[in-house]
Amino acid sequence: MKNNLIVLALSFICLTSNVLAQLEEKVVSAKLKQHITTLASDEYQGRETGQPGEKMAYEYIVKQYQEIGLLPKGTDKYIQAFPFTKEIKMGEKNKLTLGKEQLTPGTMFYPLGYSANAEVKGALVNVGFGINAPGLNYNDYANKSNLSKKIFVIEISTPDSGGPHSKYADISDLRSRIDTAISKGAAGIIFINSNKDEKDPETNYSNRITPSKIPVIFVKEEQISKLKDGVNVAITAEIIKIESIGHNVLGFIDNGAKNTVVIGAHYDHLGMGDDGSLYRGEPAIHNGADDNASGTGGLIELARYLKANGPSTNNYLFMAYSGEEKGLLGSGYWTKNPTLKLNTINYMLNMDMIGRLKPEDQVLLVNGVGTSDAWKITMNYIHIDSMKVKTTESGIGPSDHTSFYLKDIPVLHFFSGTHSNYHRPSDDEALINYNGEIKILNYMIQLVQRLDDKGKLTFVKTKEENNEDAPRFKVTLGVVPDYAFEGSGMRIDGVTEGKPASKAGLKTGDIVTKLGENTVVDMMSYMKALGKFTKGEKTIVTYIRDKAEQKVEIEF
Repeated sequence: MKNNLIVLALSFICLTSNVLAQLEEKVVSAKLKQHITTLASDEYQGRETGQPGEKMAYEYIVKQYQEIGLLPKGTDKYIQAFPFTKEIKMGEKNKLTLGKEQLTPGTMFYPLGYSANAEVKGALVNVGFGINAPGLNYNDYANKSNLSKKIFVIEISTPDSGGPHSKYADISDLRSRIDTAISKGAAGIIFINSNKDEKDPETNYSNRITPSKIPVIFVKEEQISKLKDGVNVAITAEIIKIESIGHNVLGFIDNGAKNTVVIGAHYDHLGMGDDGSLYRGEPAIHNGADDNASGTGGLIELARYLKANGPSTNNYLFMAYSGEEKGLLGSGYWTKNPTLKLNTINYMLNMDMIGRLKPEDQVLLVNGVGTSDAWKITMNYIHIDSMKVKTTESGIGPSDHTSFYLKDIPVLHFFSGTHSNYHRPSDDEALINYNGEIKILNYMIQLVQRLDDKGKLTFVKTKEENNEDAPRFKVTLGVVPDYAFEGSGMRIDGVTEGKPASKAGLKTGDIVTKLGENTVVDMMSYMKALGKFTKGEKTIVTYIRDKAEQKVEIEF
């Protein structure tokens, strides 16, 4: 490897130092302004995935691809459609009958996100807080018999009313109590709240909550007196997942080469706010001029330049993704359903927020330089006016390059920095630094030029420090969760070398179902379980591989 690096370094020294991109600043600035002004206009309604604004945006991008002369490389011409869960909400079939009285859904009760879509009947039995804590010498199920097929009534508070500081906090989350109730034979669960200081559970539903096997509802305070032991109850619970379709836009330059360079940017944004908004006012259009109309405009202009000027030792695939704001959905879908063979991908360049290069310091952030030995060597020979470059090693980050890194493809992420308009309605076109964006595009073109005759780059795994929001936990498993996974458990989308999961032999695609005695059914329960361990502690991980359950010991 060392000899190869020396040869590679010498080859760069032989290059002239003035290999410069030939972007015409005035022309390109005008084109970028056209792209960003269009995509970030109110007419496009924030380009939320699956919404009409997204369709307007991908139709605009397709038109640009056609004018440039890119070949279509989607599954339907330039488009690759992908499914996703748009919304989860309470259905219309929810019913709760107490004896002969029927309660009104929404105002008197509602299903929780943990609920199965099911209909059950049974007699009520109050099981207190539904907590069994042998270590604390407490058990609500002591002296309770004949519980099978009954409807359990459970208080959401704790015996000490301690809230987040309760000594029962580690075992009193609703998922744990639901699992305990199921193990005791519950046919359904009704949660109640008699504690004035305790908030009722939220009615919003999340993809990160995996339903249990039984109906789980919450009955509001005014109805609690009706929930007496022995009363016959009928529950119908329904939570509906509304599916929608997102769209990737794929254009191709075919140079007849063996390998292909992927250049990408997400074009979706937050619509009227979505879950990712940092704005707390009334709903408003989030135009996302920097995030990421700037990257999308840059993608189009890089395609125009490379189509007209080369270089041509690689092919080029230009990918405008949707669903990035919802969890890298579009890029993740493409890497799992590629329209080109993944083993032909040379490297991937990702642009996400390149429109706000700060004039005072002009620092370009480039993430992922540790994913190939060629990156740093190449970048040493690129200089664009007074722009400075700051780098990080990791191939993992909150943007689409992560999807490619997880498939062992060298990646770089270009980013002009954060600002106070991020994920707010104020991220508008008037704030874009066009001269700064052109400098970034020139930098990328020089990078592509200098790598043109270097063959296929060698992939290098990088050390990940924060891939699991490490500050929130005392330990890390050392995996990248698949946030798009909707089955039961936590599916692994990437494993970090040297971390507990890697040392134990866990692999991408494994589905973790238990950490020690803690059942893992979704991301929330996984994070809850992870938070119970300390550094140096050992436990057993239960996981599914090739449909078979396996177990392995890990040490944090």
